Amino acid sequence: MTRILALFLATAAIGTSGLSTVSAQTSNPPDMATAQEKHLRNVHQLTFGGQNAEAYFSADGKKLIFQSSHGEVKCDQIFEMNIDGSDQHMVSTGEGRTTCSFFYPDGKKILYASTHLASPECPPRPDFSKGYVWAVYSGYDIFTANPDGSNLKQLTNTPGYDAEATISLDGKKIVFTSMRNGDLDIYSMDADGTHVKQLTHELGYDGGPTFSPDRKSIVFRAYHPKTEKEISDYKELLAQNLIRPTSLEIWTMKADGSDKKQITNLGAASFGPAYTADGRRIIFSSNYDPETHAIGGMGNFELWLINPDGTGLERVTYSDGFDGFPMFSPDGKKLVWASNRNAKAPHETNIFVGDWVP
Repeated sequence: MTRILALFLATAAIGTSGLSTVSAQTSNPPDMATAQEKHLRNVHQLTFGGQNAEAYFSADGKKLIFQSSHGEVKCDQIFEMNIDGSDQHMVSTGEGRTTCSFFYPDGKKILYASTHLASPECPPRPDFSKGYVWAVYSGYDIFTANPDGSNLKQLTNTPGYDAEATISLDGKKIVFTSMRNGDLDIYSMDADGTHVKQLTHELGYDGGPTFSPDRKSIVFRAYHPKTEKEISDYKELLAQNLIRPTSLEIWTMKADGSDKKQITNLGAASFGPAYTADGRRIIFSSNYDPETHAIGGMGNFELWLINPDGTGLERVTYSDGFDGFPMFSPDGKKLVWASNRNAKAPHETNIFVGDWVP
């Protein structure tokens, strides 16, 4: 497998802190932006070794929460660190697999998904005899906890996959992906898990939802099968808690689920969308090949910017391998993302942060 396949499978958890740490290196780090990356400056590596992804800022911009597997941590657990990479420590239970962690805006809670109630063991890898597929583990539920991992509380308790949760900047609403009604759709709920509402209904995978800064819109990734063969293949895999995430487009909708719009038509695997801090543009990762205007290799993902109306597509990163899971700091001055750049071993993916140049 290429490095991106290993990472993309590991998507994705909270309990005792300090169970494990990730190596950090903070003394006079070099700028790791490439010459073509005009929007990035003072890019620094924050983790060193293993697979690290989905790093997201706290509301004060001082901390990051992320998922990592490395060393004795055999499948993803949730970690926190300071913005300079210091004080890296686990805040999850160390059981099951975790994904999609997020800070509550008031800093008093964290949000994440975990399979630890279904089993303390790592869930099995998907069956690659079916091609490149992605497991949507039915054991995932969404939890909150204190920032140190204590006071663990379960928010979802329905059969099937519940994960990919993020929270609005006012701390009132959570959006997430669930298979509770037999398909992978996006739902919203209050910050305490009440008042659940289904927002998408079309057959196919709708996931990775994130609110705009003004909380009026949601950006997400989607695959909606059209032909009989596509529909049959999708349903057959979904019955085995699998999807084939090789064709994903970026969509937007209003916070109530209305006014859905497809804003990319790249024919590639586009995912991990997030709004810029001012809400004027959307950043995402894709293996779109700008030379052939078609899907690129599964091992090469770059970050892209686009306007919410689908215009103004602009490439951000120029680095071999994987660049994905971008998020802007609340003030818009920094960008954090996961990348294969400077990897010392196969499949190694680390967290990077850099100054954003408008």
